[in-house]
Amino acid sequence: MNLPKPQQAPSVDASAVFSKLAAHEKDWAERATQAQAKAAQAYARLLDIAQHSDTGQARRVAQFIAATYNGHAYSFDLFDLRAVDVAISDDMLTALDALRWGRADLYTLVPDGQARIRAMLELWEIQPGTSK
Repeated sequence: MNLPKPQQAPSVDASAVFSKLAAHEKDWAERATQAQAKAAQAYARLLDIAQHSDTGQARRVAQFIAATYNGHAYSFDLFDLRAVDVAISDDMLTALDALRWGRADLYTLVPDGQARIRAMLELWEIQPGTSK
């Protein structure tokens, strides 16, 4: 049986690899920080809508906030992004962008976020396992 001769692996410039990785990590950190800053403002606007309005859009916003607060307990139908005004869906997508970076729970980005969300859940009578 003729086995192929071992070939030497191509040389890798470890310094260049680590330098490229460090540049990516710096870029990711900057993107995460920017996303979080934008999300803080967007999430505050969404929470205000959910707390101070009683429209169908506000109900959808409340369900979205519940899902971002605890996705295991509360669900959100992504098709509801189509059922709200563009500015509201833009804020939802901004919040989701920050959520994907995982730097902070969204409710921590707004003053008294956890207490406000719990009050909103009671206001809208949103229970775990409900989506509408």
